[in-house]
Amino acid sequence: MTFEELTTYLTEKFGDKLELLETGKFEPFFLIKKENLVEICEAVKTDDKLLIDFLCNIGAIDTGEKFEIVYNLASIKKNIRFDLKLVMEYEGAEVDSVQEVWPCSNWYEREMWELYGINIKNHDNLTRFLLPDEWDQGHPMLKNWDAPDFKRMPEVE
Repeated sequence: MTFEELTTYLTEKFGDKLELLETGKFEPFFLIKKENLVEICEAVKTDDKLLIDFLCNIGAIDTGEKFEIVYNLASIKKNIRFDLKLVMEYEGAEVDSVQEVWPCSNWYEREMWELYGINIKNHDNLTRFLLPDEWDQGHPMLKNWDAPDFKRMPEVE
């Protein structure tokens, strides 16, 4: 499927649940609402034309104003790739787990919880694996994070 064919197929299939972002240079990049995440992930995994069988990565970003989460999805069988993006407020930031769809999301979701403080609903094992078990100094990937021994690097212009 070409970029255009994939974009058309996904936008026709999901309608207003997807918004195409112009930032997808090589693969389509879609903005979605967090309440549609699991439904869309289940649908693209089982769709015969897509067969999205590989969750490449989940990355969280603190923009300084909001959280953004990007899901990089691929089909090995169909040679298809595209990305989904969620945007959410800091206050009460939480998203449903996609562990039932792709079990490998376990570590990515734990990382988001541990380093950013984003709650992952329905995750079966939200425990630390990067920071010490007794860690109590907040979430170190937040832009406003500070700790007693932390030395902030100057911003590059």
